[in-house]
Amino acid sequence: MLDWLEMSAADLGRGIGEGSIDPVALTQAFLGAIDSSDHKDRIYSAVTRERALAEAAAAAERARIGERLSLLDGVPISWKDLFDSAGVATEAGSLLLKDRVPGRDAEVLRNATAAGLVCLGKTHMSELAFSGLGLNPMTATPPCVNDPKAVPGGSSSGAAASVAFGLAAAGIGSDTGGSVRIPSAWNDLVGLKTTSGRLSNAGVVPLCRSFDTVGPLARTVEDASLLFAALAGEKPVDLQGATLEGKRFAILETVALEAVRDAPMAGFERALARFNEAGAQMEFLKAGEVARAMELTGPLFTSEAYGEWRDEIEAAPDLMFDQILERFRAGASFSGPDYVDAWQALEEHRARWNARIAGFDAVLLPTSPILPPDAARLMNDQDYYVTENLLALRNTRIGNLMGSAAVTLPSGMPSCGVMMLAAPNMEERLLRLAAAAEAVLR
Repeated sequence: MLDWLEMSAADLGRGIGEGSIDPVALTQAFLGAIDSSDHKDRIYSAVTRERALAEAAAAAERARIGERLSLLDGVPISWKDLFDSAGVATEAGSLLLKDRVPGRDAEVLRNATAAGLVCLGKTHMSELAFSGLGLNPMTATPPCVNDPKAVPGGSSSGAAASVAFGLAAAGIGSDTGGSVRIPSAWNDLVGLKTTSGRLSNAGVVPLCRSFDTVGPLARTVEDASLLFAALAGEKPVDLQGATLEGKRFAILETVALEAVRDAPMAGFERALARFNEAGAQMEFLKAGEVARAMELTGPLFTSEAYGEWRDEIEAAPDLMFDQILERFRAGASFSGPDYVDAWQALEEHRARWNARIAGFDAVLLPTSPILPPDAARLMNDQDYYVTENLLALRNTRIGNLMGSAAVTLPSGMPSCGVMMLAAPNMEERLLRLAAAAEAVLR
């Protein structure tokens, strides 16, 4: 039974379908693991025990009569604490939203429930999702599976930890500038960043509505694919027969390979070698529009985030971690014309980028140029915090700025991910590529 906590969501689903795993016993195993974990209160902001057991009982009955809703029917997963869940506090890691209790589930949660997934509860996150580090002294900082002194990556920090520590079969997070992919990479998971608008944000506490996306954090590409389909209310893509033979990859040099530290670069180079051995063709790519787009981060992300939360922040600034407060307030320095000009420029950069990568199956880059930073030093060294947060988010933000679909995979070295970027709305094709890449990396 303890092996259940380490199995992929898909394998758990197959076990339920074969009759070797009872959904109620499975859910009780996860709830028991949560209860007995030393990290429980650092990972889960709320455990929805009654809901989980009721959903598991319904899944067990469907399995008994042969009417399962999906392969993942009866599989327990966690939800980042910015997805509305009826009757349960949804506070987005912020004391500004303390005791905020929605009356209805987020649309993606409703879709997942309709596919039979079991909701274990809500996971801690960076404050209002505005950090790539996962450090949150106002509520909780979840652990990193590879370094007990380090942060786990954010903002979907608890989502990643819930899976990495065997307290959920998968987690659902959000990604505005890297918030699914950074914690996935630092905890050796697969993380899918979807195209903006591909999955519903209805009932999701916003950060920057123009960039907010929903995505899974999982043990395998198959799990990510099945969860993506469940969240969308669609059928999953067929991953069978996926191969890297003859595929064309661009290795992004511009920005992405600058100042990458030794371990992440070694992990990336290991992945490239494996892809080459599998028959993939690769060439280095320079893209000036990427560097120019990165310069628009302030007027686009920061100004929109502050515009979203200004009234709540300025009504009670003492309720915020000073680093997060300062980052939000930086958005006040940009004007409306600045924002409009930045968006017009970004659309031009995106057009050039999509034309440039049209002949490639995907673009490759290290998911993060750094390893998970030391949590205590982040609290005590302001310059270190700013530097590490910006570096953590640097490579992942390229995908958000360019409107890409993106996935991070474990490279085979701890906390070192390799990222694939594809054109917008190409998730199904990207997932097939990722499945083939995962096979050679493992």
